[in-house]
Amino acid sequence: MLAIPQVELRGGVCLRHSSGAECVVPVGDALETARSWAAVGFPRIHLIDRDAGASHHSNGSLVDEIVRDGAIEVQIDDAAESGDDIDRLVSAGAVRIVVGRRWLEEPEWLVSTAESYPGLLVVAADIRERRVVTRGWVRSLPMAILDVVADLHGVPLGGLLVTWGATDGHRGSLDLGLIEDIADEADVPVIVDGGVHSVGDLRALEHRGVSAVLLGDSLYRGGLDPRAVAMEFSES
Repeated sequence: MLAIPQVELRGGVCLRHSSGAECVVPVGDALETARSWAAVGFPRIHLIDRDAGASHHSNGSLVDEIVRDGAIEVQIDDAAESGDDIDRLVSAGAVRIVVGRRWLEEPEWLVSTAESYPGLLVVAADIRERRVVTRGWVRSLPMAILDVVADLHGVPLGGLLVTWGATDGHRGSLDLGLIEDIADEADVPVIVDGGVHSVGDLRALEHRGVSAVLLGDSLYRGGLDPRAVAMEFSES
């Protein structure tokens, strides 16, 4: 299983959550942060452009700079809304591109785009009570996550990213049984975001067939030892 540090961009700077969904604290230069995770031993980062995801000014030039730097593999989130965006990120060297709610609203677009970029796209599904939710955890869709996973069979994706959330905006605890069901049902690698606080959590996910886990505050605040995690969880 692969552990992947998250690097979040907003307003041209690199941020981390401190508590709650909207409280963020600068952690310094984004490119240097990416290089620092490579130096620790992580093979990949998950780079999130929060401005693009919020339909504000994107950090496109900074994203391109980090990807083209080549110090570490980069998986991009919230930066691709069109085929032109995907072309640009592929040309820069992104190894995976995460697509958000558009794939839920336009499944035909997902299939055609995935066929054009086989193994590159990762679809993101936010989950609450075994159902997919969207629009800032407000709108619960009439779709059970296992049905969604079954519908994705045969689409040449690079992965499925499942995120846990709670009603107060904080990440919820892991539903290991559901995660194991998702991993068993999926025919693509499953990536988990949220609910990880210890090495024990990581090992529990690995034993349930998860391919990769995104890590944020637990790394930045010292809850996990980055070098130990990078050493143990460095293979997808």
